[in-house]
Amino acid sequence: MALLEVLAPMGPYWPDFLTPHESRNGLESGLTALMSTSRERVREELHRLSRHRRLPGWINGLAGGDAIEMTRIGAAIRSYHEVAIVPYQSLIHAAVTADRAQRARDLLENGTEGLLNGMTPIMRWRSPVLEVDYDLDGELHLRGRGLKLVPSYFCRRKPVTLADPDLPPVLIYPIEQRHRWTHTGVHGRGLEELLGRTRAAVLLSLATSTTTTELARALRISPASASRHTAVLREAGLIATRRDGTAALHLLTPLGIALLDGEVPGAGALTA
Repeated sequence: MALLEVLAPMGPYWPDFLTPHESRNGLESGLTALMSTSRERVREELHRLSRHRRLPGWINGLAGGDAIEMTRIGAAIRSYHEVAIVPYQSLIHAAVTADRAQRARDLLENGTEGLLNGMTPIMRWRSPVLEVDYDLDGELHLRGRGLKLVPSYFCRRKPVTLADPDLPPVLIYPIEQRHRWTHTGVHGRGLEELLGRTRAAVLLSLATSTTTTELARALRISPASASRHTAVLREAGLIATRRDGTAALHLLTPLGIALLDGEVPGAGALTA
C-alpha cells in the first residue's frame, strides 16, 4: 500500500501508465503492458506527478528506467489485487454488471441521448457537449475517436479520465449506489460452493432485471449456458422470468433476495 499510495494518490492526477489500455483483457495483460512502458513516458508522467505532491527518493530510480523498481511496482499491484480484489470479485462483478445492464437498456430503448441523460447528475448531455463534474477544468475533443464509458465499483462521486488527451478517450464513472451490494448473507465463495461458480455469478448479476443475452455477454458465457443456469435458478424459486418483447427478462424473487441478504423465510423450521 505504501508503494502504491505514492504513485496513485487521492487527488487530481496519477500517471496514465498505471492504467494501460491492455488491462481490458485482464490483470496479466495490464501488468505486461505496464512493465513495457517506455522510459521516456514513465519519466514524463512522474515529473507531472511531482507537480502535485512531494515524491520519495526511490522515484528517481523508477524515472531513470530501473527495471528492479518497475518489477516492485508490478509485484505490489499483483499482491494488492490478490488481497483487496479477488476475495470480493463476485460481489464487484455483480454490481458492475447490474449497472452495465441498466445502461444497455437505456441505450436500446432511448438511443445515445437516453444513455447519456441517464448519467445525470454526474454528467449532463447538452448536444454536442458532454459536461462532466471533475476536479480540474478542461476540454477533451474526441476528433471522431468515440468515447468509451467504463463503470467502476471503486470510483466515487465524480468520473475520472486519462490525463493525456492523445490516449484513447475513456471516461470511468461511478456505478449507482443502488447497485452496490454492501451486505450479502451468502458471501462470494460460500455462494459459489452452494450453487457453483457460474450459477452464483448469474444470481448475483440479477441485482437488477437482466436479459439472457445481457447475462451471457456480461459473464462471457454462451446464451445457451446462460439459459440453462437461469432455468435451474427459476426451478429453485430464486428468480422469475417474464417476456419483454422477444427477450426473456430475469429478476430476483423475494426468496432469491432473501438468500443474498441472509434472511431466508422459514429458516428456523429447516433447522429441525
